[in-house]
Amino acid sequence: MIKGSKCYGSTTVGERGQIVVPAEARQELGLDPGDKLLVFGRPAPGMLFIVKADQVADLVTKTGEWLSLLKETIDKEAADE
Repeated sequence: MIKGSKCYGSTTVGERGQIVVPAEARQELGLDPGDKLLVFGRPAPGMLFIVKADQVADLVTKTGEWLSLLKETIDKEAADE
C-alpha cells in the first residue's frame, strides 16, 4: 500500500449507480453532505480515483512538487553516470 494511504473498507454500486462512502472515511477526510467529489478513471480497468473538488488544486501542487523531485533525482543520476 502507498505510504499515507488507507483502506476504509468496501462499498457496493447500487441499482442507480450510487455508492456509499464508509463513515470512517467521511469523518477522517471531512466529507459532508453536499460536498462535490470528482471521479477520475485510471488506466487500469475498473480503477477509480475520487477527490474532493476543493482539494484538486492541492493535489495538482503536490503532484507538481513530486514530479520536480523525481526530475531532480533522474538528472542527478544521469550526471553521476
